[in-house]
Amino acid sequence: MIPATLAVQRPADARLLVVDTSGHVTHQNRADLPRLLDTGDLVIANDAATLPASLFGVHVSTGDPVEIRLAGRRSLLPRDITRFTAVAFGAGDFHTPTEQRPLPPAFEPGDSLQLGPLHAVVITVLGHRRLIEIEFQHSAEETWEGLARHGRPIQYAYMQEPLAIWDTWTRIASLPVAFEAPSAGFILDWRAIDAIRARGAMFSTITHAAGISSTGDADLDALLPLDEPYHIPATTASLINATHRHGGRIIAIGTTVVRALEDAAARDGHVRSGMGIATLRIGPLTQLRIVDALITGQHEPGTSHFELLRAFQRDDVLQRATAEASARHYRAHEFGDSMLVAKAARSTRAAPSDARSKDRALRGDPMCIGSLSAFPRCR
Repeated sequence: MIPATLAVQRPADARLLVVDTSGHVTHQNRADLPRLLDTGDLVIANDAATLPASLFGVHVSTGDPVEIRLAGRRSLLPRDITRFTAVAFGAGDFHTPTEQRPLPPAFEPGDSLQLGPLHAVVITVLGHRRLIEIEFQHSAEETWEGLARHGRPIQYAYMQEPLAIWDTWTRIASLPVAFEAPSAGFILDWRAIDAIRARGAMFSTITHAAGISSTGDADLDALLPLDEPYHIPATTASLINATHRHGGRIIAIGTTVVRALEDAAARDGHVRSGMGIATLRIGPLTQLRIVDALITGQHEPGTSHFELLRAFQRDDVLQRATAEASARHYRAHEFGDSMLVAKAARSTRAAPSDARSKDRALRGDPMCIGSLSAFPRCR
């Protein structure tokens, strides 16, 4: 795969790699996504807008330049905007690959950071020289204003030009709480949402503080994703539970949606509305209880996003999909091509024995493992 280097959310030639429940890989135009949906499906996207979470400034006691990338907070509430987990870098900017960025100064609790108009204090160092907790010494209103005036979107060296904040907002962006763009949602515009509904499928949203995708440090990357707050509206929770009752499929647009819904259902398998903190790390040993398929970008093996894909499909299937994407020159990263991966049918599942299930299998009913649908709900 090659990195997408231009900030174009919906290029006309965008592609969609599809992995169905049997592990079969096909290739589609991304605009054809609505045609893969059925009546009764529920598509859920993350409506978080992206914060300008990259702040340049100085470590006051040494005068050394730093970049502070905000990476986590414990709440989505607008008033809780002064305390963050952050990843720190020394001199440089996005033009230098993250893994080549120099270390920041050796921080101590109480150190001052001057980040444009914002003054922050290091509260603690979180077990790694790059990972710190900071607190802005301003009111919530002043902090919001400082972020808006001085902050930039987090970005990486494969991008050709500096990103504007609007480059990172999806068409459904609402509350600015994401640290990087929930970029799987770039697939959506209002025409696509209308087409989803025209298929008889439903569309709803959650809000999840999408975290950073890379720190440039293998030890820190192993900690990703960090804990992330989310909110599930009552209408979305109601639609999820109704969709399950009627045998429909839950299709998540983005790994953040998977994480929020599966975290919310971890206790008893039911999604309830309200606020939460996603602490669940999803990987090959995770039993998915809510989501039947995921629409996401093209991810590299070894990343936290790819680890989440392993909850949906076997490693050999994902390796084959990655190889095909590379051979066909799919574009990777947030402005790249997309992937729809369905949860694998259980290979050990017994063939249907009762007459009703056999009839479903013959008819291709989406409730059954024998469905002819591209990615049936296999419970």
